[in-house]
Amino acid sequence: MSRPTIAILGAGSLGEIFARGLIRAGWEPSDIVMAARREERAREAAEHTGVETLLDAALAATGRDVVIVAVKPKDVHTLLDSCGETITSDQLVISLAAGVPLSVFEDAMPSVPVVRAMPNTPAAVDEGMTAYCAGSHADESAMARADEVLRAVGKTMQLSEDLLDAVTAVSGTGPAYIFLLAEAIGEAAVREGLPRDAAEQLVEQTLRGAGILLSESHKSPVELRAQVTSPGGTTAAAMHILEEGGFRALVEDAIRAAAQRSRDMGASAAGTD
Repeated sequence: MSRPTIAILGAGSLGEIFARGLIRAGWEPSDIVMAARREERAREAAEHTGVETLLDAALAATGRDVVIVAVKPKDVHTLLDSCGETITSDQLVISLAAGVPLSVFEDAMPSVPVVRAMPNTPAAVDEGMTAYCAGSHADESAMARADEVLRAVGKTMQLSEDLLDAVTAVSGTGPAYIFLLAEAIGEAAVREGLPRDAAEQLVEQTLRGAGILLSESHKSPVELRAQVTSPGGTTAAAMHILEEGGFRALVEDAIRAAAQRSRDMGASAAGTD
């Protein structure tokens, strides 16, 4: 079965991540085209990915099976104004714009199948987690095609649109939580006397190993934490400090803030704020 041809509208970091991921997954560079707003960015994206990068989004989208919207949420309306009328009902639009609801795209392109998706940055190493939902014109065939494209950079999950703001807060923003944790542990390690390069290696491999263990052990985080937390031991001492310091509440507050920001961005994009 032939792979769908793809236009990626937006040549920033997310657009490049998807272009490179699609190529690693078996797409030919000639099956992909990107669009950028600035000539310098178009040149850089083409050099980084080997994919033709145009300065005309409408031209890039014309005739492509799938159109991926990879611009910042604030730029979606401008993009749709420039190319919305070019995209037809034979094509599939996949939006990666955080917080922007399906209604924004369906108002601009009433008969076009649209899928809203929320990927994350581990897509850069084919370990992404992307949740997506169907628009009113996206049938089973469109959803299967969307899944094929999104799976090029990691795992996928289909949910209803009302859950996408929570997804944005958990997996979309989630890598930043892990990076902040890595940063904090690394700085603490250096203060405990470890050389910085040793601290970095210890932190990176610990987080990598813990993630793989969580994914492959079929045990819950609670069970895995209990296994390593001996009464009166070093881990118990550390867990006591984190719990007493309100670690769980801080995480909950952070996720709530991210989800609310996603909802606010959606309301602004839809003109309902």
